[in-house]
Amino acid sequence: MMKRGLALLLVGLHGLLLGGCMQATLAPSSNASLTPRDRQLLAHARYAQASIPETYRRHIVDYTRKEQPGTILVDTNSKYLYYVLPGGKAIRYGVTVGEEALAWSGIATVGKTAEWPDWIPTAEIQARLGPYPKRVAGGPDNPLGARALYLYEGNKDTLYRIHGTNQPEYIGQAISSGCIRMTNEDVIDLVNRVKLGAIVVVLPPGRSA
Repeated sequence: MMKRGLALLLVGLHGLLLGGCMQATLAPSSNASLTPRDRQLLAHARYAQASIPETYRRHIVDYTRKEQPGTILVDTNSKYLYYVLPGGKAIRYGVTVGEEALAWSGIATVGKTAEWPDWIPTAEIQARLGPYPKRVAGGPDNPLGARALYLYEGNKDTLYRIHGTNQPEYIGQAISSGCIRMTNEDVIDLVNRVKLGAIVVVLPPGRSA
């Protein structure tokens, strides 16, 4: 009986360990959040539909840091964005982050959001990567994608964004000009959750959540 009891205990512990490993589960699909315009534009996107690695797909995960629910945290090192939920949980999204020399870090707030925003290349981007038109109309070919969250420090626009992308194949990499890119479906999901004025914490390269 003692051996049988020990065996059952070990099985139970093994189950708990497996349960701990399985805490990360896929969050509900954001497809229900798509507007008719979203569906129309995404259906005609000319970029390739990338196969996002499982680790960079949207998951609900345990969250042990101290940020309040409603906060966004970007782990630049790991290429993850977390939207903090109540009860020690967060939604984790895979992102593209800035190249090391261009990566922005710090604390900001969501000053505004926009749906299928126009893109106005900065002078620095024009000089480094241009020439581009002064303004690129919103749509699936636009680098800002389906939504953009504009990051402010006080009343000042930092010029950094969390936004969609027309290059989903780069999710999980560090190649952008400093902004945080998400798949269009994920950024729509995030914008539907986040509130204006929400705190955004972007960790610098070399510091992981």
